Amino acid sequence: MDVFKYPNLFTPIMLRGVMFRNRIFAAPTGYQDMDKEGILPPEAAFYYERKAMGGAACVAVGECNVDGKFGTGSPYAIRLDNPHTLHALARVTDAVRRQGSVCTAELQHAGNCANRGLVPPGIAYGPVDGTVDGRPFLEMPEDVIEYVIDKFAKGAAFAKRCGFGMVTIHGGHGWLISQFLSPSLNKRKDKWGGPDIENRSRLAVEILKAVRKAVGPHFPIEMRISGSECYDGGYGIEEGIKFAKKVEDYVDLLHVSAGSHEVMEVFTVTHPSMFLPDGCNVTYAAEIKKNVKCPVATVGALGDPDLMEEIIATGQADVVEIARGLLADPDIPRKIRTGMGDDINKCMRCLHCFSNLINVGQFNCAINPQTGREAEMNFAIPPADTKKVLVAGGGVAGMQAAITCAQRGHKVMLCEKSGMLGGALRCEQNVPFKEKLDYYLNRQARKVAQAGVEIRLNTEVTPEYAKASGADVIIAALGSRPVKPEIPGIDGRNVISAQDAYTHPEKVGCTAVILGAGLVGVELAIYLSMQGKKAEVVEMLGEISHGGNMLHVRALNVEIAKYAINISFNTKATDITPEGVMCQTPEGEKLIKAETVIYAVGQKPLREEAAALSLCASDYYPIGDCIAVNNIMNATSMAYTVARNVGRK
Repeated sequence: MDVFKYPNLFTPIMLRGVMFRNRIFAAPTGYQDMDKEGILPPEAAFYYERKAMGGAACVAVGECNVDGKFGTGSPYAIRLDNPHTLHALARVTDAVRRQGSVCTAELQHAGNCANRGLVPPGIAYGPVDGTVDGRPFLEMPEDVIEYVIDKFAKGAAFAKRCGFGMVTIHGGHGWLISQFLSPSLNKRKDKWGGPDIENRSRLAVEILKAVRKAVGPHFPIEMRISGSECYDGGYGIEEGIKFAKKVEDYVDLLHVSAGSHEVMEVFTVTHPSMFLPDGCNVTYAAEIKKNVKCPVATVGALGDPDLMEEIIATGQADVVEIARGLLADPDIPRKIRTGMGDDINKCMRCLHCFSNLINVGQFNCAINPQTGREAEMNFAIPPADTKKVLVAGGGVAGMQAAITCAQRGHKVMLCEKSGMLGGALRCEQNVPFKEKLDYYLNRQARKVAQAGVEIRLNTEVTPEYAKASGADVIIAALGSRPVKPEIPGIDGRNVISAQDAYTHPEKVGCTAVILGAGLVGVELAIYLSMQGKKAEVVEMLGEISHGGNMLHVRALNVEIAKYAINISFNTKATDITPEGVMCQTPEGEKLIKAETVIYAVGQKPLREEAAALSLCASDYYPIGDCIAVNNIMNATSMAYTVARNVGRK
């Protein structure tokens, strides 16, 4: 057992007399699939329970709003001031508790960001008068401040009644408490603000005092703060330490994060992107840990067992908290403890989960098809009749389908046209910020082999081959091919595809023009810039085409600014010459000079090739990009779901 390899990580910690079985906590994540009254559906209990089942010592239920009138940051948030939420929340806390974990409720108030999802927008209060995204908010008067303090206290008491074993007061990330703490936002001239940190900390201290009185002396209180706001005008780590010292006597655990999700350029510091290193925010917790007496938790881009053990062993923090990592693999604690660390499904920090939550209210994961579907996993699919399954294509969808079919007891053969499993994404295997993607592809390839799948590389599945295989079921996961735009000069010697540029960056000259500002094109521009090349992007539309992952674009924008990458929007490439690309811009015709022209204008599904296999076996399922080009999340989800149904009685 690797519990002996990671003794600090698996030493229990006591907070206010409550024992937490290890030092790995599930950081707050919300659950937006609920009714307008803020009542969670039964499926939410399965979602949170799964993290507890995986070994997390504490599981946080995020976005528990204490004030439905003035504090709601989203139209879909848990309402702690609605007594009708009791039964649903009790169901969640019971599910977590029976797995041996402590359940905590993250109490929050959106402050000047409240009620923006309403039509028309409702009243919002901040430290002072102002606007957010053009919407005005009011300075919070004294009587409303006292009202809010009372709402936090009542919310904490209600959470305790619902069975939560701890409460987490959200004092960071741009919500109300951090708005009062921020020198850039709190310009008040009374005891609740101004230049003095004592005054700007007052709201937090008074809330903590009221919460302690409401929950009693034997109930742990965690407080989440930003160690630094990480932007010009916000507070830095020096004031973060001062604030921590103001509240340390009132909390049992100080949860140190960073940044503010209301400030565009640091959103991906608060929620670390793939461009940042593992544990990028630990430094803030470590500095605060040196200056306070209470235990400290750190969060952000965590999941590597050795790093987490080192953090605790060296006294940088007492607890490590993981949010997205436990969506990718809720079994991280269990796998580390039992020596299965190499099998961890590491979060790629692609932000698909967060974007999907905002777009459609579903918390799904690009590389874990079970996330958000935990309730389904508890209802067993009927046993399958053993089938001979041929999976055509060894990309993301094909590998997942092969793994799931084999785990269901089928005899599976996986054929891949190239010499390596992983599909088109393998071209990015040397890209520094795609390290976690490469790890995922390698892990999936290992799992294919471990599942007993017969793997045939350098094998193209034609209709003749499929018929000769004698398969009962064919799963066509043939993928897609790059679209080659019809532009004069596209076949020139200075033109290559994005896939070729990733695979052979030495083919790219010192200057390059990339046609297409989708994620592939923009990420390629960043990659080439990292190598010292000058890359410019041409895009016909007026913005980066994010494919639904708009939060990842925030990370891209940081890198675009860092490397001074120029993107010409509303610009059409009309001709490619040896000198570069002739473009039609809003200002007129323009030649963008470059040694190499790279096209990244999308992918074309291999529909005809997939359709040709439809009559080669008694059962047939096309999946992934050969149906419609999509993302990793949808590919794995479809593959997993289809494979579970193969051979059902």
